[in-house]
Amino acid sequence: MNGKWGHSYFPRTQGSRCPGRRPRKIGVSLFSGVSPFSPSAGFTLIEVLAALVIVALGMLGAITAVNQAARNGTYLREKTLAHWVAMNVITERRLQPSPPDVAETRGEVEFANARWRWTLRVTQTEVRSLRRMDVSVALATAPEDSSLATLSGFYGTALSTASGGSVNWAGTGAPGSGGDDEGADDEADDGGRPRADRPVEEPPEDDTPVDEEEE
Repeated sequence: MNGKWGHSYFPRTQGSRCPGRRPRKIGVSLFSGVSPFSPSAGFTLIEVLAALVIVALGMLGAITAVNQAARNGTYLREKTLAHWVAMNVITERRLQPSPPDVAETRGEVEFANARWRWTLRVTQTEVRSLRRMDVSVALATAPEDSSLATLSGFYGTALSTASGGSVNWAGTGAPGSGGDDEGADDEADDGGRPRADRPVEEPPEDDTPVDEEEE
């Protein structure tokens, strides 16, 4: 840009490629005028501490998520193993030739490289030949009132032999009978009609020959 007398406002210096432009020193900041390679450039202590706090908070959240996933996996594994122990206890009682006593029994068993504590409670149901078994399982090192898995099963005795003989429900407390077979031998109800559970006898056929009509 030329001035009034044809001269530029910024005189041309030696080493400048563009006339009228001041040469800029290499490595000098345009804003602060401090070289980025000088010892005075860098982050302050507050900036470093703020960055460390942000990184620490992010790492804390990630570590918490990983720990929660690990705890959930361990809990599910122990719960599954405790359920298998309870199934084994009920199966062992079902294989016994006699029904279990109506009482509460405790025991310990080693399974999957761990020690387990089980509690069996046997109660009598309304059906005399059927008993209920409730099993709760926990680790042997866990508190007494803790339980990882609870399973229920039943033990029943046969009312008849395997040959398929008839079953006498009288006095056995069968559902709906009240222990008495009232009216079991009645062949007809109050209206004189035959019972539905008994076959109706058909009248005998008349074999008397019919007389032919006389012509």
